[in-house]
Amino acid sequence: MTPTRLAATLTAGTLVLAGLAGLTASTAAIAQRTAEPPRQLAAQTDDHTAQPTKKYATAVGFGGAVASVDADATNIGVSVLRRGGNAVDAAVATAAALGVTEPYSAGVGGGGYFVYYSAKDRKVYTIDGRETAPATMPEDAFLNPATPGKPYTFFPDLVTSGVSVGIPGTLATWDAALHSWGSLSLGKALKPAADLADRGFVIDQTFRNQTLDNKARFSAITPTAALYLPNGDAPVVGSVFKNKDLAKTYELLGKKGPSAFYTGPLAQEIATVVQTPPKAPGATLPVMPGHLTTADLAKYKVIKQAPTKVSYDGLDVYGMAPSSSGGTTVGEALNILAPLKLSTQSTPQALHSYLEASALAFADRGKYVGDPAFVDVPQKELLSKGFGAERSCLIDPAKAAVKPLQPGSPDGSYSGCPAGIAHEDKADTEGLSTTHLVAADKWGNIVSYTLTIEQTGGSGILVPGRGFLLNNELTDFTAIPDPADPNRIQPNKRPRSSMSPTIVLKNGKPFLALGSPGGSTIITTVLQTLTNRLDRGMTLPDAIAAPRASQRNTANVTAEPPFIDAYGTALKPYGHTLVPAGDALTSAAEIGAVAALEVLPHGGYLAAAEPKRRGGGAAGTVDQLWPN
Repeated sequence: MTPTRLAATLTAGTLVLAGLAGLTASTAAIAQRTAEPPRQLAAQTDDHTAQPTKKYATAVGFGGAVASVDADATNIGVSVLRRGGNAVDAAVATAAALGVTEPYSAGVGGGGYFVYYSAKDRKVYTIDGRETAPATMPEDAFLNPATPGKPYTFFPDLVTSGVSVGIPGTLATWDAALHSWGSLSLGKALKPAADLADRGFVIDQTFRNQTLDNKARFSAITPTAALYLPNGDAPVVGSVFKNKDLAKTYELLGKKGPSAFYTGPLAQEIATVVQTPPKAPGATLPVMPGHLTTADLAKYKVIKQAPTKVSYDGLDVYGMAPSSSGGTTVGEALNILAPLKLSTQSTPQALHSYLEASALAFADRGKYVGDPAFVDVPQKELLSKGFGAERSCLIDPAKAAVKPLQPGSPDGSYSGCPAGIAHEDKADTEGLSTTHLVAADKWGNIVSYTLTIEQTGGSGILVPGRGFLLNNELTDFTAIPDPADPNRIQPNKRPRSSMSPTIVLKNGKPFLALGSPGGSTIITTVLQTLTNRLDRGMTLPDAIAAPRASQRNTANVTAEPPFIDAYGTALKPYGHTLVPAGDALTSAAEIGAVAALEVLPHGGYLAAAEPKRRGGGAAGTVDQLWPN
């Protein structure tokens, strides 16, 4: 690296971290604010003497970057880049590692959405790896025969069942991404994660809390209890957790490819455990059987499709098209906000505008968005400037509208502020536990990838002897059948998702990549982080760390306690009612867990993750300038 290039990147990195606005915060001060206690790298012991590896929520450097919720996974992704792999190789390796260390959020038993910017083509591509409903799944599958017309109790009954399991798409996504744009074989991409599963990783408080939050569910299923509740308790903090079965599964898949998962003995084992869940003796949960078959697995295919795209303040924002609602809803909300010029508004006014725009976009999401193989989604009009402007004019700058709002008419004819269309608002049942990662390489390729098994712990059903949990993704369907609902249950259909992996281009070149877990709050988390960075003058690390609120077309605004403390009084005159995030299902009152990166001048990268949420994330770069 030449002295000129080094100096330029150090200056660029410091400016970005300082807010690109002449702020005087020093790199040392930034480091003190963003560095968090490490999430621990696995050591090769079985006692409590494992040595942790430091992790940082923010990193600046050259040669490529990775950010995720976990230090082990980020380190694996950076190591792949250092050995000459590209962003796709690093993303798959990182995702596989998250299947080891974040098994309650992601893994080969789930699905997700992969967004990729090719530096060679200067284009954005996507892979829809969403789970699908089995071919024999009835439209009333979630209705309880014991209570005619009413669904099963959502938690813990429906989420802990075979009937909630969709056909997994994660492994097919990894394989498709590597074949299309990667340089490594599937086996080489999976090997670091297989080694990690074999030697183990150190349990932190977040992992223990998530296990204890699901103790009743995991206890009801024999193989799950055996792995995650040895002797009836969650693994203790500081102990080394090994998953030898998962290591062997990764090795098998690396040698034989996706066919070993979607056909053959493993496929039969997946179908069997879904159809006849191994319920523990004395378990009180019903653990209903599901409909997935080996034929469903054998015919699963990912979908390569064009991304969504909107222009916002001179930037091009790319996202995931349906079956995800992330790209259309984030994009529409940005179009609603564009005429309001958030950068000129005071903080309370900007937050009011953000909340109202989100509510309007969610109203349209509920009415129009579903799997496009089954629903005629008016995607072009939902993302049109005209429709966004028409919806924007409904925002009263001084007063929050009464929720729920009615959806608009994306019909191509826009003028004034027409009345909405009558529509029944449906309850949101999306699980909050998902994970997100970003990766970039020295060639300028970028990946933004969100993957999930839905609920924390998915369905709770572990495939015996294979070491991975199956998703409960089908609970994203609306439970009660309604022919007018775009997200009703139908055989072979993909349930609507809120996953929002996003890539932002500036002058045709990558500028930002980001995403988050959090169920339907993924959309608002990505939207709020974007507006924090683009409109409110925050650095990317500060945009991520800022307290969050989520308005999803409901009477109340879900908000983190720090958001209520900071802005509750200022937003009260607008009529927003803020209620604390968190519920009986989790031990945390948090919204989202962002992983992101920003492209710096002269080829540098700033990688950023959460400093505190979900135990804090981890960012790293190949030739790291700061911290070092």
